Amino acid sequence: MSSVLDSLIATLPNGTVQEIRIGAFWTAVVVEAASRRRCGLASTLRGFDDHHFGGGPAVREAGQLLEQDAANLAELVQSGSLMEAAIGMATINALLPVQEEWWLELNAEEVIAKHGEGKQVALIGHFPFISRLHARVGTLWVLEQDPRGDDLPAEAAEELLPQADVIAITGTALINHTFDRLMAMRNPQALVLVLGPSTPLSPVLFEQGVHLLSGAVVEDIGSVLRAAGQGANFRQLHRQGVRLVTMQKPDTSWL
Repeated sequence: MSSVLDSLIATLPNGTVQEIRIGAFWTAVVVEAASRRRCGLASTLRGFDDHHFGGGPAVREAGQLLEQDAANLAELVQSGSLMEAAIGMATINALLPVQEEWWLELNAEEVIAKHGEGKQVALIGHFPFISRLHARVGTLWVLEQDPRGDDLPAEAAEELLPQADVIAITGTALINHTFDRLMAMRNPQALVLVLGPSTPLSPVLFEQGVHLLSGAVVEDIGSVLRAAGQGANFRQLHRQGVRLVTMQKPDTSWL
């Protein structure tokens, strides 16, 4: 079990699950909790063995998930099935209390560029701004489970994270359960950012050693559900009503 996931789940209110959409790239869950209707996002991940003709089901209770309460659905984030874990993460993101006073209208690229100037930066996950970021930081190492181009394999984390001044970890590390291991490898003096739409905007991550959270807030639920269900990538979702924010503790000045 992941310690950070246990801590996140422990902070959640209960609620009613209203919608679940598992798109090709994004999973969206809509809940009603504390008299508010909210939508959470998570990256749709698949295991190598997921196939509709054979093997076990990627979502064991597919067709009955709306009958569960939101707290139980959030527990799926601990599942060994990546698709179930994505449903759980999206549910967590929908249930988290809104703390807008901790948010700034700032995207992850700008945060990394600001703190990475002249520094060694390790980015866990391949993001579309990588080509621009190379020119704005000292050294950029991109680590990926599925490397492309100049990416380094995920196994390089053990060597590089202790050297990095800035560490930016994709929120999908919470879905594939690599987050705790990555945090254990970090240089204790490094600035740590968690980024991407899967990122839970929760102070729980600050207690785990994270300094900044760059995530996404769904503002037009209907449009985002339609787009996610029709295979939208994140750039398309963003145009449909998703807001990018960065969160820090009120008593800090990283931004």
